[in-house]
Amino acid sequence: MTILATVVVLGVLIFVHELGHFLVAKSVGVEVQRFSIGLGPRLTGFQWGETEYVVSVIPLGGYVKMGGMDDEVMERIEGGGTGEPRVPGPRDFDGKPVWARTLVITAGVMMNMLFAFALYTFVIGHWGMRQLDTTRVGMVDSTSLPAGTQALASIEPGAHIVKIGDRVVKNWGDVQRAFLDATPGPLQVDLTDPDQTVDIQVPDSKVQRETLAGSIAAWRDAGVGGVSPGSPADKGGIHPGDRVVSVGGVGVHNWWEFVDQIEQRPGQHVDVTLLRNGHRIIRPVTLDTQEQERPDGTTERVGKIGIAPPQGEYSYAPVSLSEAFVGGYQQTVLTTETILYFLKEMVTGGVSPRSMGSIVTIGEASGQAARAGMETFLSFMALFSVNLAVLNLLPIPILDGGHLLFLGIEAVRGRAVSVEQRLRWSNVGLIIVAGIMLWALSNDFLRLLGL
Repeated sequence: MTILATVVVLGVLIFVHELGHFLVAKSVGVEVQRFSIGLGPRLTGFQWGETEYVVSVIPLGGYVKMGGMDDEVMERIEGGGTGEPRVPGPRDFDGKPVWARTLVITAGVMMNMLFAFALYTFVIGHWGMRQLDTTRVGMVDSTSLPAGTQALASIEPGAHIVKIGDRVVKNWGDVQRAFLDATPGPLQVDLTDPDQTVDIQVPDSKVQRETLAGSIAAWRDAGVGGVSPGSPADKGGIHPGDRVVSVGGVGVHNWWEFVDQIEQRPGQHVDVTLLRNGHRIIRPVTLDTQEQERPDGTTERVGKIGIAPPQGEYSYAPVSLSEAFVGGYQQTVLTTETILYFLKEMVTGGVSPRSMGSIVTIGEASGQAARAGMETFLSFMALFSVNLAVLNLLPIPILDGGHLLFLGIEAVRGRAVSVEQRLRWSNVGLIIVAGIMLWALSNDFLRLLGL
């Protein structure tokens, strides 16, 4: 299952990316000599018209070889060129205007983003909008509650919301929609376990109502849904499926209490007590430190452990086609923002470089997603498609972002970067990419060895 899922994920997403380059290159009159899924020497393929369609040995990428695109580095990746000089032609890539070349280069990224959007839209449209199947309150962030709604801070964690105004709520989606759709003015919130009634003033502003809905979080158990590779939790031997009982001797009852205890201890060495297969075990963990922005704009140092919360039980609300499109767009944007944030934290030191994984991590994640069902697998493919698009835009020569950087320089100064300079920088880019891949692969092997 893992091998098959990995082949499907990589094969489909690489094909989609390269198909974007291929289609746009053809549309602007560029000669396409080769369309390859995979890198290195040719494994199999066929010739159709002017283009050779091949599957290559190394399944970690792909490329579209275009006439007149001087790229000695790509020739090496392909397994070696002919070494014969090429006579320039009217359909050469380098002979096209900057706008046309920019379209060709960005087409792969755009195809990956559109593919992710299409997958997210299909998942939401087919299965419905996923929402936590609970009305139990896990946490109320009193610091972000809008004026007139501060009484919600009195809600005890674990209480169940049963009614908001005249609206009976049955899941967390109902809770959020009730706050978002509420008429500005007085509103009563009824709860049980314990019984409680809270009266608030709903703000006029839609933005403030969104802030209100986001200030109340659903209950999540203090479980371990996932562990980031190379994180303190990973190094400390914490596994998915564990249940956190206490942190540093302080008992925790839900996910939010667990997060609070971790964030209070940046860089500290703490004992995390877990429940695993009915037995209590203790795992010593040295927490990471990360700068986090407060609501008032200042920053604070907080502890991080590298654990994702358990998924919980979900229900699905049917949606219209237009709602599916909106949901697909929102999920694509959210995924892009999450990946960009991760990259920023990687650069600034907020995330350990050990969290970077290679084909082994991709394979494990693909297999887990496939075993979880088609909905999860398609959502994972969408996430990975966005990830591929974002990484390809990094300004590293040999990546799409590097080609765009060269085109930007050409557009500003009015003449192209020389072939010699591009080849020189492309060699540097190849070394950088190879170094990143080796680092990620070494992280996977160290993790498999328990180091």
